Amino acid sequence: MKRSLSGLSAGAFALALAACASTPVRYYTLASAAPPPLAAQRADAQGRGRGTLQVEIGPVGVPDRLARPQMVLRSNLDPSSTRVSVLEQQRWSSPFDSELRDAFGVAIAARLGAVDVTRGGALPEQPVYRVALQLRQFDAVLDKQVEATFGWTITRSGDDRNAVCQAFASQPIGPGMDELVHGIQRVVDTLADRVATQIAQLQEGRTAACQGPGPRQASR
Repeated sequence: MKRSLSGLSAGAFALALAACASTPVRYYTLASAAPPPLAAQRADAQGRGRGTLQVEIGPVGVPDRLARPQMVLRSNLDPSSTRVSVLEQQRWSSPFDSELRDAFGVAIAARLGAVDVTRGGALPEQPVYRVALQLRQFDAVLDKQVEATFGWTITRSGDDRNAVCQAFASQPIGPGMDELVHGIQRVVDTLADRVATQIAQLQEGRTAACQGPGPRQASR
């Protein structure tokens, strides 16, 4: 009888493993297939004759619940809702904070015609614009909406030029996980525009204007 039960347990365990194996893990990235259009040939003109424009994107601070490869979604956008889902079968290709850092680096550099020196290679004789980003609020609801509030600081090496800002972005999305990822990419692009605009203003020697947080300035 013990052998029979053992055999049954082993068989059930094997079936459970097979069921898990039959549900593949899908991986996603925020990296665009191609950089966004250079919305700043203007920055190329602004920087002409001033040397290479260099940007460095620091680690993006995110809430602990999001600092993982698994996607974390809310059930709805009701501010009183406390339910989240951690999707084991839907994952980022790297932890979410790393995905954000890479996506912002590509987007900001492309808009400015700049060189991203985050991983080294900065020219010592040229200033570097260092960007520190903090994700203060993030809500993604499948098939519905992506909302995020980011705060950031920009400092320029070699002098006291700097900027501080916080902004909100929201994107409606269509059905499916791919649409959700594209919605997050559009949020990153919207906020990268604002960061790039401030860097261009600092590069011109002007005060960098913050465009404001926008609606639903939640912090959680």
